[in-house]
Amino acid sequence: MGEERARLEATVHGRVQGVGFRYFVLRKAQELGLSGWVRNLRSGSVEVAAEGPRRDLEALLKALRSGPPMSWVERVDVGWREARGERGSFEVTYTV
Repeated sequence: MGEERARLEATVHGRVQGVGFRYFVLRKAQELGLSGWVRNLRSGSVEVAAEGPRRDLEALLKALRSGPPMSWVERVDVGWREARGERGSFEVTYTV
């Protein structure tokens, strides 16, 4: 029996735009086999929604809290939800 799927919704605050943060998240999420998306917010933050096994989402959250070189993560606002059943790839989407 497979591990229960969950949904992680996170907003990352700090110096997280213009430093490759979205592509750092994309690579980590793909490495973990997660589905979902990452995007910049006009506020200067980065928003992430990912689905997969809770253990893998915890690994992504750990990566969000550290970020790539040149970034500075001030804080990460985190919400855990039931998985919506999104399947497929993880992608970078448009700024909102």
